Amino acid sequence: MNKTYVAKKEDIKRQWYLVDAKDKVLGRLAAKVAAILRGKHKPIFTPHLDTGDGVIVINAAKIKVTGRKLKQKVYRRYSGYQGGLKEVFLETMLKRKPATVIKLAVRRMLPGGPLGRDVLKKLKVYVDDKHPHKSQNPVILEV
Repeated sequence: MNKTYVAKKEDIKRQWYLVDAKDKVLGRLAAKVAAILRGKHKPIFTPHLDTGDGVIVINAAKIKVTGRKLKQKVYRRYSGYQGGLKEVFLETMLKRKPATVIKLAVRRMLPGGPLGRDVLKKLKVYVDDKHPHKSQNPVILEV
């Protein structure tokens, strides 16, 4: 009879990865980053535990999208008040807040609830190629 493996706290070893988003496609990058944050690349992956690693994304402003997404993709948020629906196109969002575009793409690929919120805290996104995480000794990851 096979037993299901469940990771223990002492089994979980955290690693940091550095991802350069320059000329990468947004969705493909976000999918890879989400899998690493969840820990799906490890043999000790356990669905209800945070077994994932940290990810540092640099050059967020130089991300690419395919098709007509720049003009057609819309980010919506609603304040809860009448007339409180705000809509921003991807093109505008990339000019104003490029780091938020990547964060939102990754966040929407993670589970909702407490586990997803904890996993998202290990994602650091920076607009250019400078980051303050040298002491984590990040491994460069080709996506």
